Amino acid sequence: MNAQLGAGEAAAGSHGPDELQLAAVALLVEAAQMDDDFGPAERDKIIELVQRRFALSEADSAELLQAASDKVDQSIQIFGFTRVIDDAFSEEERVELMEMLWEVAYADGELHDYEAALMRRLAGLLHVTDRDSGDARKRALARLGLNR
Repeated sequence: MNAQLGAGEAAAGSHGPDELQLAAVALLVEAAQMDDDFGPAERDKIIELVQRRFALSEADSAELLQAASDKVDQSIQIFGFTRVIDDAFSEEERVELMEMLWEVAYADGELHDYEAALMRRLAGLLHVTDRDSGDARKRALARLGLNR
């Protein structure tokens, strides 16, 4: 996947890259908050992922994280975020987003029940198969150096 996650589809679709990035990072924030402990490890992981996937500076990544956090705090459901992603991202990009979500879920070294439930729900809403989500989970665990 290119560094500008979703940028190719954004030009042809109805959503700009900023809205796509905001929706993607909002889902990462949702994953980080599921265990009621959105700590430094998860914040750092999200900023790292945003820098790597969206080719943004650390300052821009932190700003995007704050905007996404604010958006999540104002939202009562994740469907709007997943709809933006599902409409604009290719299948490959949605699977890569699942990998990013798995990295955030495991950023503190463990997967909590609420996080596992959210991941299943997000995979369904993003139309990512169980197999693809499982493969994305394995890649995320390997990248984090965790054996599960």
